[in-house]
Amino acid sequence: MRLSVIGCGYLGAVHAASMAQLGHEVIGIDVDLKKVDALRAGRAPFYEPGLPELLTEVGATGRLTFSTDIADAAGADVHFICVGTPQVHGEFRADLTFVNAAVEALVPHLRPGDVVAGKSTVPVGTAEAIAEAISATGAVLVWNPEFLREGFAVEDTLHPDRLVYGLPTDDDGEPTAEGSKARSVLDEVYATPLSEDTPLVVTDYATAQLVKVAANSFLATKISFINAMAELCESTGADVTRLADAIGYDARIGRRFLNAGLGFGGGCLPKDIRAFMARAGELGVSDALSFLREVDSINMRRRVRMVDLAREVCHGSIVGKRIAVLGAAFKPDSDDVRDSPALSVAAQMQLQGAHVTVTDPQAVANARAKWPDLHFADTALEAAKDADVVLLATEWTEYCEIEPDALAAVVAHRRILDGRNVLKPAHWRAAGWTYRALGRP
Repeated sequence: MRLSVIGCGYLGAVHAASMAQLGHEVIGIDVDLKKVDALRAGRAPFYEPGLPELLTEVGATGRLTFSTDIADAAGADVHFICVGTPQVHGEFRADLTFVNAAVEALVPHLRPGDVVAGKSTVPVGTAEAIAEAISATGAVLVWNPEFLREGFAVEDTLHPDRLVYGLPTDDDGEPTAEGSKARSVLDEVYATPLSEDTPLVVTDYATAQLVKVAANSFLATKISFINAMAELCESTGADVTRLADAIGYDARIGRRFLNAGLGFGGGCLPKDIRAFMARAGELGVSDALSFLREVDSINMRRRVRMVDLAREVCHGSIVGKRIAVLGAAFKPDSDDVRDSPALSVAAQMQLQGAHVTVTDPQAVANARAKWPDLHFADTALEAAKDADVVLLATEWTEYCEIEPDALAAVVAHRRILDGRNVLKPAHWRAAGWTYRALGRP
């Protein structure tokens, strides 16, 4: 099939390359010429494991091209909307500027029977407005939310854990004739994952739009729950990691995402739960999601608490102290620094008088652009030189496996803050380090 992907950021670039890998002819459209030129050359404009190799492989087939001209999308059987929906500055609601602009630019190039598939994470009700905007063209809208995990995006696209189709429905909740045809088209697009018995949920627009934000809200709630338990553990002497292990054996709860620490960040969970709250307020059901305010609050408190912990190990003050922060990305296997807990803590400590040096295997350039007043180093040992405190803030494998003696050779004082609860306290203490972590004695 011939597909277009409108928006070639994180979601769109991965989706375009993956669809070409599945055998489709794909044209990626983006207004950023620098990004398009990089993708044309087979270079990923961001760090994502497996994507550069995929771009090279499918680029050689001739099935994947990129353009800045929306007119080049004309003639595609399916147009995927993959543009960003950032948080409005100073507000909780999502900014739909890019979505609306993409739809407006695409409308003149749509034909009767074309399928427009929305993948961007949007407030419920957006799909209905887009469907109305394209109705005169004879094209049909489906909502096909994405569920990518940064660091695993290629795998998640080629082998998704589920597919969701939001189709136009009649008064009885059944797909309309146009909706049924659109489903058949999407089934052809996703023929390979469907042949692998990927679960498929076929539903209406509203439900399909809610799936992604509901999933992210649940994950955020689970993370904040264990961080709330960490606050209690700190006041009682309990160990939050043992607590998580114990309750995680309950199959109804599970151990995944029960990892106390600096909390969540990135370009999805924080802005999605805030936009979800904002939309609930617009719909007059704000009480239904009032708990998400506390979820957000718990998450942000963990960052403040980590600064307090640094102050404690420095005997009451971090003014003039040299602090090494290992990690800038919001999670490992990514260079994404949006709403990064690591950078947030680093900036707070610097504002309070510490001399902070940050390192990261992939995200230093992005971090420097966002926080130019911080100091940066290329390696953990360089960042830790003469440090009074070392903070592990992003759980990259190389930081989790670093040896206490290697760091001890360069630091001024052996004080380690484990912001992700991934190190072995006994191992570090046996090497003469003061070890502290959120939620642990």
